[in-house]
Amino acid sequence: MTDATAFERTGELTGEARFGDYVQLLKPRVMSLVVFTALVGLLVAPGPVHPFLGFAAILFIALGAGASGALNMWYDADIDRVMRRTARRPVPAGLVEPGEALALGIALSGIAVVMLGLAANWVAAAWLAFTIFFYAVVYTIWLKRLTPQNIVIGGAAGAFPPVIGWAAATGGTSLEAWLMFALIFLWTPPHFWALALFMKEDYHRAGVPMLTVTHGRRATRAHILAYTVVLAVFALGAGFTGLGGPAYWTAAVLLNAWFLLGAARIWRRDEAAAEADGYAVEKRFFRFSLLYLFLHFGALLADAALGGAGLV
Repeated sequence: MTDATAFERTGELTGEARFGDYVQLLKPRVMSLVVFTALVGLLVAPGPVHPFLGFAAILFIALGAGASGALNMWYDADIDRVMRRTARRPVPAGLVEPGEALALGIALSGIAVVMLGLAANWVAAAWLAFTIFFYAVVYTIWLKRLTPQNIVIGGAAGAFPPVIGWAAATGGTSLEAWLMFALIFLWTPPHFWALALFMKEDYHRAGVPMLTVTHGRRATRAHILAYTVVLAVFALGAGFTGLGGPAYWTAAVLLNAWFLLGAARIWRRDEAAAEADGYAVEKRFFRFSLLYLFLHFGALLADAALGGAGLV
């Protein structure tokens, strides 16, 4: 009997927690995206940033992201336990007690917010506190199980890191910071709905009202296309601001053309054909969506470096 199966049947811990299990509570893969987008927000903001301040800011933003992950795993242990994608997480697998996940999340939240305020400024700290609250309470506890628009709303929490990074560098926010926010916010629904197309049964078993469960795959495909069109408009529009540069323009034009073609192909897909090929197109779109966001923010970073070197 696996640890996950044993915990599902007994609700008791099945083994001794290791350090790696506590690391997994912090959702390191999600944290890596948070760290990268926050770092871009910090570095593309106007004005120099002392390396130590920048390192400290990113460290505490990462801790805040980890705190959100731990609080999410604490509350969602019941539905994580019945989904194949999440059943091996530390709490549903019986490796970490729910109370430990809660305590870790609360402790790291406090440390991250206070230390970011002391290391950078209290505007950035306030945005970090709001982000943790939004993800853990508004999204995870309140809306995730209530509305099929859960991932749209939850996307806001994942979109705040570049705003926090910008605020850490400047003490405030600006249009450019909110355009970076919009880029992640509008990217999140097509990214996760593509996942939901081939993971529908998981969400159905868990009772999560993902759009594929409440409205079906056909409606989800239309939503993916609609959000991708709006995303492309905002992504290209950002190029007309101080964020724009040769690297960003090249990435934005190519990536959004490819993303739009992928979304249109998903929209045209016949359900029988999609099921027959194991949702191969949807899985490719989902994987490409990760590259899409990384390359957009990487291009912003490249333009900032070129500008700093006096090349643009």
